[in-house]
Amino acid sequence: MISAGMPATHQEVESSDVKKKPGRAQLLCLSGVLPFRDVTTLMYFIFCLTFFLMAATLLRIILSSPRFYEASSEKGYWDTFMFYRKESTIEFFTEEMEITARYSSQQCDISTNERFDCAPHTPITKETCEARGCCFNNLTKGVPCCFFPLGYPSYKMGAVTPTEMGHTALLNRSSSSFYPKDIMTVQLEVMYETEGRLHFTFKDPGNKRYEVPIKVPKVSSQPVSKLYEVKFSSDPFGIIVLRKSNGRVLLNTTVAPLFFADQFLQISTTLPSPFISGLGEHFTKLMLDINWSEVTFWNRDGHPSANNNLYGSHPFYLVMEDDGSAHGVFLMNSNAMDVALQPAPALTWRTIGGILDFYVFLGPEPKSVIRQYHDVIGYPFMPPYWGLGFHLCRFGYFTTNITRNVVKRMEEAKMPLDVQWNDLDYMDERRIFTYNKENFSDFPAMVDEFHKKGMRYVIIVDPALSSDGPPGTYKPYDTGLKRGVFILNETDQPLVGRVWPGPSVFPDFTNPETHRWWYDMVNSFHDEVPFDGMWIDMNEPSNFESGSLDGCPKNELENPPYIPGVRGGSLKSYTVCASGKQYLSRHYDVHCLYGLGHAIASNRALNKVRGKRPFVISRSTFPSHGHYAGHWTGDISSDWENLYYTIPAVMLFNMFGIPLVGADICGFAGNTTEELCVRWSQLGAFYPFMRNHNDFHSQSQEPYVFSQKAQAAIRKALLLRYSLLPYLYTLFHKAHTAAETVARPLFFEFPSDPNTWTVDHQMMWGEALLITPVLQQGKTEVKGYFPPVTWYSLYDGSAVRSKGQYVVLSTPLDTINVHVREGCILPLQLPNTTTTASRINPFKLIVALSESGAARGELFWDDGEGLLTFERGDYTHILFLATSNIIASTLIHVNSQIDGLTLGEVSVFGVANPPQKVFVNGVSISDFSFRLDTKVLSLPKLSLPIGMEFTITWSWGN
Repeated sequence: MISAGMPATHQEVESSDVKKKPGRAQLLCLSGVLPFRDVTTLMYFIFCLTFFLMAATLLRIILSSPRFYEASSEKGYWDTFMFYRKESTIEFFTEEMEITARYSSQQCDISTNERFDCAPHTPITKETCEARGCCFNNLTKGVPCCFFPLGYPSYKMGAVTPTEMGHTALLNRSSSSFYPKDIMTVQLEVMYETEGRLHFTFKDPGNKRYEVPIKVPKVSSQPVSKLYEVKFSSDPFGIIVLRKSNGRVLLNTTVAPLFFADQFLQISTTLPSPFISGLGEHFTKLMLDINWSEVTFWNRDGHPSANNNLYGSHPFYLVMEDDGSAHGVFLMNSNAMDVALQPAPALTWRTIGGILDFYVFLGPEPKSVIRQYHDVIGYPFMPPYWGLGFHLCRFGYFTTNITRNVVKRMEEAKMPLDVQWNDLDYMDERRIFTYNKENFSDFPAMVDEFHKKGMRYVIIVDPALSSDGPPGTYKPYDTGLKRGVFILNETDQPLVGRVWPGPSVFPDFTNPETHRWWYDMVNSFHDEVPFDGMWIDMNEPSNFESGSLDGCPKNELENPPYIPGVRGGSLKSYTVCASGKQYLSRHYDVHCLYGLGHAIASNRALNKVRGKRPFVISRSTFPSHGHYAGHWTGDISSDWENLYYTIPAVMLFNMFGIPLVGADICGFAGNTTEELCVRWSQLGAFYPFMRNHNDFHSQSQEPYVFSQKAQAAIRKALLLRYSLLPYLYTLFHKAHTAAETVARPLFFEFPSDPNTWTVDHQMMWGEALLITPVLQQGKTEVKGYFPPVTWYSLYDGSAVRSKGQYVVLSTPLDTINVHVREGCILPLQLPNTTTTASRINPFKLIVALSESGAARGELFWDDGEGLLTFERGDYTHILFLATSNIIASTLIHVNSQIDGLTLGEVSVFGVANPPQKVFVNGVSISDFSFRLDTKVLSLPKLSLPIGMEFTITWSWGN
């Protein structure tokens, strides 16, 4: 029979001029079963009914299309908004009396830039693609050939319920996706935490899933006003975040389906601009490539190179919008992850565990975005003053005599050196918390000698411990075994890999007992060797035997349904088994937290052992790491390309909340050249953390091994850094207390100038200093971008009055160009070869006047290594102000550490006319000079107690 209202496809219809037996429909009419006079009337009825039903179906599709709901806490109700995206259509076919729904050509007619990949990392054919319900088009290379059609099935949002902090709703999936173990019901929580911070999560309401154990701020009430609006699409589900001031869409997840399976979570969003930065750690420029690129998060040992996951994971990005505003997004998830970028512009997050826990930061300035991000992950720790001096290390200082000789030769070359390091060479058979009693027999005495010189000493302490010695021969392993502090395998035995000492086990830093054991080991070794800081390396964790010596089990943790684009192709590559058992969860979940746990344990141990400010430098990192330790960028190569890439790396880690960051000066792997090492030392003088370090397979690269000309250039760069340390230390104080960056991109200070957005061959220290290094071989000129203000050469005060332009600068081998921004005052100090000696020298002020004659600066000063000096009020804070022809200091807070220190010199840049008289605290002085060519006023022989307020004035008449 033919279903009512559906046109038959195989009806028997007689020709009018051929006499045949009546067909089935005709018989039904004639017999009175159907109330029609003849077949023609019946067919007319069927046609009309079909038209009516198809129209009704179309109307139903329109009425059930996705709608927006705007959450309005002020109104207390939900308004509906129609979504502006192109809607899906459904085409009906009536083949053999059945309705078959399939995607129309219109639904697959999607521009290449806006295709969202339906088969990431999966070889796919047209048949397997369409079996997923996706569109297939392989005519364009480099873009997804299998992509989601418009209206692809996803979650549907149920009723939205107001909560104390925002809103909640259940999202329901009616059918399974092509990934196993879908979570069919997901709970959405939207929390309006602050005026500029939105927080939303996707969780499984039926089962507790792993969540990142980072302490984040708890908010109990909504803000009075918000910089953002939130809207939703109900079916398919999507969330849209807009900037309230101008309606700009910052996030729009309706563009592709949401996936929330046990081991595959995916969400996509549009971006308002292609200018996106962050998503580290990768060997990348400041602004990411959105032309079908992908970045992977899964901390791993390895030489930095393009398109590989590296030592740290920071799933945070910042986007510059077309009007100079900025916003940021942070996904707090520590599982292995890919982030795909495409030129729509758009972005897709793919992770293989945990939950989706998003923060959105509205800025609107880039610096505000970073402050809002650091409000969540924690502000950076305050480093000791000596940690900002020059550090020297090499894998290959095999004895104490060699190490002593390095320090001696640095002294003879009159090179500043604050901190001497040793790599694995000091250890007994490369076992941590031991030292070689032959080559380092007088190890403690050597460290004491360094201390007497005003220097400090740092040792390397990897996490992995030797496990193959006889019982009772290696205390760290024996006690760790008894206290149950190691990662376990499937049989609940310590998982054994292979690292520097051979067969090795790995502390589980998610276990509180491990932190207590680690302190005991640090304390015990410090009783033998009074080191000052810890260099924690190999803490991804690195494992030369991928997985373990016994292999890894064959299960879904080792072989998940989706493997992100990790180097080596598997999660266990160069690390431990993903199924390794840890106190908090499986290693599968907490792998990327390993270096963070190592840093926290080391920070706390040093804090207790020394009773002074900890100094920890780590290779592996994760958000909140900067609260405990600094970072160096790993085993980079000695070449010009790597020199350049250190600039975006340093700026990005400042964005990530780790301002104490630097790269191995002159490179780690391979042989440097004299010119490269000079240029690298000049740039390295402006790394917040400055260390020269290289491999024993490479030629020595200490400053004293080069020609006298090169040594003079390196010495000049080091002394320049030491003179700027008061300003640098003040920047770290601002980072520690106000979440400011130390080294920063130009666009942080000039966001309304689009020319600055992509500049990553220059960087700034704070708001005041612009650094323009040489990054190419054989160059004695460099071209730098100068934003539209006046800039003064740090060396002689000569001015660059820029309208926002590139300027070619002379750069002989002994020079790096550094310029001071108008309106800033810099506190400097006469340098010496250690910070211990420098800190007692006279200060100098550089005053860079604006066009109106104004300038501002400040100095933070304390004992340089005491715990919580700011929090305890044991510090000095001085504000310097210049207005018209007056410079004055104001004491915001004073302590005894400033006693005896003097201001010895002042240079004022940008003085319009030659002063006739200069007064210091109302007393006329004659010892001053003025240069007509540079318009610099110099007061070279002052002796003002810097802990007392002073006033300097000048006049042009009698």
